Amino acid sequence: MISVSVKNITKTYGELKAVDNVSFEVEKGELFGLIGPDGAGKTSLFRILTTLLLADSGTATVEGHDVVKDYQAIRNKVGYMPGRFSLYQDLTVAENLNFFATIFGTTIEENYDLIKDIYEQIKPFSDRRAGKLSGGMKQKLALCCALIHKPEVLFLDEPTTGVDVVSRKEFWEMLDKLKKQNISIVVSTPYMDEAKLCDRIALIQNGKIMSVDKPETIVLNYPKVLFAVKAKIIYKLLDNLRLDPEVESCYAFGEYLHLTLKNDDDNEKTVQQIAKKYNPDELEVMAITPTIEDSFIRLMREQQSTNDIIPTSNGQ
Repeated sequence: MISVSVKNITKTYGELKAVDNVSFEVEKGELFGLIGPDGAGKTSLFRILTTLLLADSGTATVEGHDVVKDYQAIRNKVGYMPGRFSLYQDLTVAENLNFFATIFGTTIEENYDLIKDIYEQIKPFSDRRAGKLSGGMKQKLALCCALIHKPEVLFLDEPTTGVDVVSRKEFWEMLDKLKKQNISIVVSTPYMDEAKLCDRIALIQNGKIMSVDKPETIVLNYPKVLFAVKAKIIYKLLDNLRLDPEVESCYAFGEYLHLTLKNDDDNEKTVQQIAKKYNPDELEVMAITPTIEDSFIRLMREQQSTNDIIPTSNGQ
């Protein structure tokens, strides 16, 4: 069963096309990730799907309801956690929870089975003002408020941005438990390492979907052998390899350079021979398995190449 359906959605702000003919589907009970950097169009899509923003063109449904015609029904069936902490900072934890429960005509007790794991973690801070909570606790309070009415679909816009590593890990563990209760979850994040925690992901850049698939499938579809290269003066080597006629792509990745060749040679010795032309000290070369981030970078480069070749409709 399809929980969320997006078909050819486009949204512009003046000259900026924030969402560009986007289509994807989310299955019931699926944890679906929208993965991309700031400005990729994730928040605009979330606002359209939660009926806070109208698209310029295209259609979308949530639990079978049209986002334009059936906006009231959708608002009763979804939970939405925006990117910025949007609860009432001067109210206490308990007051925020009771306020949101009242809006939806329910109580904490009525929905305790769904929220108990999260609620028990924030309960000791019931009398603390929301604005005085740590980043991780604010995150849990916002999630608890989004779940207070037992939504069928949960939209989480960059929920782990700005929180510590431990809180990020705990948050994704909570999402995994929620998914088992047949709640459809759509989460956006700029963190590529979180992509592998989703059932399926959509990679988005400049308002366009570049790929939709399981994280492991996207990695398996990487079309070239990827090499990791390291040297004592790595940035000098980076500049040289980027200009080498045998190198297809080369970019910094942590303490290594990630490199692909224009031909299909999968031999590390070939890469060593190319690099040695520039006399690097302490050279290391090894073939590696691509990551989601490598796949994203490659798809982004392909998108840029296409944009350079194909003129836009307005001739620019």
